[in-house]
Amino acid sequence: MTEIPYTYPKDTTAGSIHERFEHLAEGEESGVIVTVAGRLMLNRPQGKLSFGTLRDSTGAVQLFALAALTENFEEFTKLSLGDWVGATGEVVRTKRGELSVKVASWQLLAEARRGFGDKWHGVTDTETRYRQREVDLWANEESRPRLEARSKVVRSLRERLWAMNFEEVETPILNSIPGGAAARPFITHHNALDADFYLRIAPELYLKRLVVGGFERVFELGRLFRNEGISPRHNPEFTTVEAYAAYMDYYGMMELLEELVAGVVHDVCGTTTIEYQGQTIEMGAPWRKATMASLVSEAIGHEVSVHTDREVLADLLAQTGKSVDASWGAGKILAELFEVHVEHTLIQPTFVTEHPAETSPLARRHREDPELTERFEVIVVGRELINGFSELTDPDDQRSRFEAQAAAHAAGDDEAMLVDEEFLRALEHGLPPTAGMGLGVDRLAMLVTDSANIREIIAFPTLKPLI
Repeated sequence: MTEIPYTYPKDTTAGSIHERFEHLAEGEESGVIVTVAGRLMLNRPQGKLSFGTLRDSTGAVQLFALAALTENFEEFTKLSLGDWVGATGEVVRTKRGELSVKVASWQLLAEARRGFGDKWHGVTDTETRYRQREVDLWANEESRPRLEARSKVVRSLRERLWAMNFEEVETPILNSIPGGAAARPFITHHNALDADFYLRIAPELYLKRLVVGGFERVFELGRLFRNEGISPRHNPEFTTVEAYAAYMDYYGMMELLEELVAGVVHDVCGTTTIEYQGQTIEMGAPWRKATMASLVSEAIGHEVSVHTDREVLADLLAQTGKSVDASWGAGKILAELFEVHVEHTLIQPTFVTEHPAETSPLARRHREDPELTERFEVIVVGRELINGFSELTDPDDQRSRFEAQAAAHAAGDDEAMLVDEEFLRALEHGLPPTAGMGLGVDRLAMLVTDSANIREIIAFPTLKPLI
């Protein structure tokens, strides 16, 4: 068996060869010797000649082997599809016009013991594509650009937040109390401490504690975990960026987000006007702003608000076929009406503002109406992309809302929060006026790559185990 080397002196890429030598005419030789490496995607022996296609992360280039020139020519012709190969030779353009490396020497770098078979022609079975991403990336040429675009989104978010003077921090993934959002957590056990912990559902409370500690602008970009269903829009582990700015309210945060997101989209796509599932979306500022109550009123044909009689709102929701829980107040029912009638209709970026206090336990009450909060959600193509608000700074108000959440949890709501005494203690040290936001990185990547399913832009999405 051929000995596999520990390193290989690759000095160029397929993409670079096409850029540098595109000018070569048919039958012309460059006189330049290069060394390339990649996976062999095609091998066609033709007597004393053999033509192979070598693909690397930048593209593909033809390998042109000749019995009179190429070392170990017979062994080269027997290489299998999928083998990793390195090759050294002159860059030429064949008489048939194919830019090629005329192989003088070559080296087997890894044997493909498991054949790809007809998968080279494209994997269409989604189970195979997501479970065997390493196969999908070679068989479907559109898969790599999606994941590369996701990487660019993450990089751009970081660089733009740094430029806005936000400091990147890390907070615990193992939490003693699930908090920061309403969601069902994953539970694990710490043996040494003999205590249950929860995989974090949001870093919000820790980040605000850092603001209490004097960090004026902080952000964290990382994984969250929610023990909920899987759908084209949801994965149990997903990526967000959360950011908090002292001395700012939600109006300021909305302006910041318009600049941030439009900038990221332009960095990745070269424009703020993108195509998503056949629709043209304009991500450039300004974005539409509308209150939740006004949007629901417009959708149902008459005016409603958080102050509308609860029974009237409950009857409107019941007419849609949704059941109404006895514990829901007018605010919760209004939010449900929004989900049923409005959310899916908002295609262009829209700030949905003035959410009910009942459904916003961490947001500051609206300065003009205490039944509302200074909270917004950004909805694009019918789904939430960003959640943000003027942060609740009053420890007494926060305690009462935590206790209401804890009561709902005790009554059977697995997604309701608990009372976080450590966070309340931090608030008692004083949190200055602060605005915060959480942005779904996966959903932003879906937008810029025109992906309808979240699994397309997660390298290894969560799947049911085979065993």
